Amino acid sequence: MARMEHRTLGRTGREVSVVGLGTWQLGADWGEVSETDARAVLEASAEAGVTFYDTADVYGDGRSEQVVGQFLADHADAGFTVATKMGRRAEQVPSSYVEAHFREWLDRSRRNLGVDTIDLVQLHCPPSEVIEDDATYDVLDRLVDEGVIAAYGVSVETCAQALSAIARPHLASVQIILNAFRTKPLDEVLPAAAAAGVGIIARVPLASGLLSGKYDLDTTFAADDHRTYNRDGSAFDVGETFSGVDYATGVEAAQEFSALVADSGLDVTPAQAAIAWIWQQPGVSTVIPGARNTDQAAANAAAGLVDALPASFLDGVRELYDRRIREQVHGRW
Repeated sequence: MARMEHRTLGRTGREVSVVGLGTWQLGADWGEVSETDARAVLEASAEAGVTFYDTADVYGDGRSEQVVGQFLADHADAGFTVATKMGRRAEQVPSSYVEAHFREWLDRSRRNLGVDTIDLVQLHCPPSEVIEDDATYDVLDRLVDEGVIAAYGVSVETCAQALSAIARPHLASVQIILNAFRTKPLDEVLPAAAAAGVGIIARVPLASGLLSGKYDLDTTFAADDHRTYNRDGSAFDVGETFSGVDYATGVEAAQEFSALVADSGLDVTPAQAAIAWIWQQPGVSTVIPGARNTDQAAANAAAGLVDALPASFLDGVRELYDRRIREQVHGRW
């Protein structure tokens, strides 16, 4: 079987698969996923060649970290890289992002993951003031020196936040929304990261499922699914739900995206084309689609084997974005 390409994840120095696995779905906010099903998704991803797993301390209040930790223990010699995130367990104000809280959160995450040193911890979309504060990085550097974490990064909402973080000398990675409906990071963020040796972890690759082409205007989601309760941004940044695109526009644009895949003669699903489009962008280290079942996990990982996408398809994605999406999202994030 062909092996998925691996790339160095910025200043972590670790080689990771270009398609990883995001585990938000395995913790909460996407409808119910049993622990058995969550473990099956992890195993299917590993079988398909995934070596990078992204979680957070708030996904199911630690449930996702615990499931990932058990999985990690059973594959101790596999060379997997696990990244978690911290900061959303407290009020989203700069005063929450202090050393005492960092240590408390990281001790909990280390217990959940069953590790002494966390491979990569990311601040979880903190306020801009935290990203801009020298004190933030002083604490993170101490935690690296002490072996609590091996490396640190920042998960961001905006390109401006990403550029601020990339300027920090010891930052390992930036996690940012990047997909065919959110292309702004291509303009400045990816080139800046590449120049600085900072890894890029691309999240929300399918625009919360829109780019799979499987939704229509009548599709409904569970009450505990963020695609139901966060469409207005009342729970967290609206850009995390459908990439900030209004649902009707997103459905129509996704249908056009699916047609573009077919017209380009690509022998892949729209979701696989969307994932391949991301990891084939210069500067991307890994892309982290989520999965609710083993079939999704295997299909997502297979997108890491897609040949170079043709220029006609790439041009078509850009034209679709400019015509249908840009006005809604480009200036906001």
